[in-house]
Amino acid sequence: MIYRLFAVLTIVAVIVGSLLLSQQQGAAPASTRVRESAFNEGYSASNAKLVETGVDGRPLYTLDAATIRQLPNEGQVQLTRVQMSFRDTDGNPWTVTADRGALEQGAQQVQLSGNVHVSGTLPASGTAQISTGTLSVDLRGDIVSTKEPVQMIWSGRPLSSVGLIANLKDHRVQLESAVHGTFSQ
Repeated sequence: MIYRLFAVLTIVAVIVGSLLLSQQQGAAPASTRVRESAFNEGYSASNAKLVETGVDGRPLYTLDAATIRQLPNEGQVQLTRVQMSFRDTDGNPWTVTADRGALEQGAQQVQLSGNVHVSGTLPASGTAQISTGTLSVDLRGDIVSTKEPVQMIWSGRPLSSVGLIANLKDHRVQLESAVHGTFSQ
């Protein structure tokens, strides 16, 4: 008799459990909220150094930044307190510093802004220093350019203009407009 009672109770428990489970499955699923941005935040780093090397293993350029932050939804990498260094085709070192920068993902240009300074050596012309508010650096073509006002010291002589294109491979500097400076021999 006890065995029959136990069997009946077990069957009833299975039926009740099945009914409860089927009601829970038919009910609306519990909502789980996942922040989409949690999967799309990208990466960030402090006191970071990026080095791109050529086929020979030598650095093409080095980029140091206080912070690097990827914005994947915008396809961009933001930089703060930027310092870049690279060599022109003659092996002359160039240094660029800026308060901020942006690098488009997959692009070959770095956009720098805020207190931008460039310094290096042009063969047969001596040292060059450039100061401006914004600057675009073409990483493949070794071309720096801006449409902003520029202050330049070239072989110890001051120059100013609005806009500049400097092709470091060809050792050419083109000042675009409102050029002021004196060169005498």
